[in-house]
Amino acid sequence: MLDTLDSYILHALHIAPRAPFRLVGEVVGASEQTVARRYRTMRRAGTVRVVGLVNPAVQGLVASVVRISLRPDRMDACAKALTRLPEVSFANISFGGSEIVCSMATPHEGRMPEVLRQLARTPGVLETDTRMILHTYSPPGADWGRLGPSLPEEAVKSLREHNPRMTPRGRPAEPHEEDATLLAALAEDGRTSQAALADRTGWTTGRVARRLEVLEHSGSLFYDVDLALEKLGYPFGATLWMNTSPAHLHETGSAVAALPQVVFASATTGAQNLMAIVMCTDAADFYDWLSCRLSTVPGITGYTSSVRLRTLKQAASLVHQGRLIAPPR
Repeated sequence: MLDTLDSYILHALHIAPRAPFRLVGEVVGASEQTVARRYRTMRRAGTVRVVGLVNPAVQGLVASVVRISLRPDRMDACAKALTRLPEVSFANISFGGSEIVCSMATPHEGRMPEVLRQLARTPGVLETDTRMILHTYSPPGADWGRLGPSLPEEAVKSLREHNPRMTPRGRPAEPHEEDATLLAALAEDGRTSQAALADRTGWTTGRVARRLEVLEHSGSLFYDVDLALEKLGYPFGATLWMNTSPAHLHETGSAVAALPQVVFASATTGAQNLMAIVMCTDAADFYDWLSCRLSTVPGITGYTSSVRLRTLKQAASLVHQGRLIAPPR
């Protein structure tokens, strides 16, 4: 479990992933040195990773959620192969050991994506259920403000004023070939300083700053915060698959996304048209969430749930023995 200061730091990073430690210190009420030390301790422990990622829409990819049914005796081999696929993120083994739920970026071009063909041919895979994400009600990755002690609204406002979210206009522009080193460095650590990025790329800091601004403004580059939630007091997670009528889809989806402990919610294709990921402390907490929180949302006509047994992968981090690690390149 984290103390309040660490929780404030994580909340600040979700709002402004590249905010200077000086600014984070101002809004959390601690010195720049203290914030930097706390963050680096959490990062070394594999608790948090800030990563810079290329928007899949740049390559014309769409986000999907895939439920993969497996023979339990093939689970470990399939899980290892699956997490190595660059298209795959947020992969979890469900309770019972016969299903993996993951998100995936795939092309939408009138034919079956090659990665799904590979999955179908993998020994031990019995069935795949692929659902396109049609609309996202909350951003991917955990919003720590819904899980731990949250920053006061004034602090949130200050962070957003100093680090406004970019609103892309039109389709994201594809990065240039010369951006490869810059993007690789940000994928390792999204908080890499402009001076360090200049050293890696051989560019001037001014050129790095200008290129980051272009990539961020165009929507080609975004930042995510990976968390090892087991280390943060939330070892119990579940994915919910819900039904609602089209007339209530947006209202119900928005209401589910606003519930405490929900870290992701979206509308999808498939047998159920809503999905959500909720993080809890244990099975009793999940029961209380279902009976006291989800029950307050109008419009849900039915649901099923997949309880997470083990996390394999976050947005850009593998999970090994409960620690976040960078994937091999």
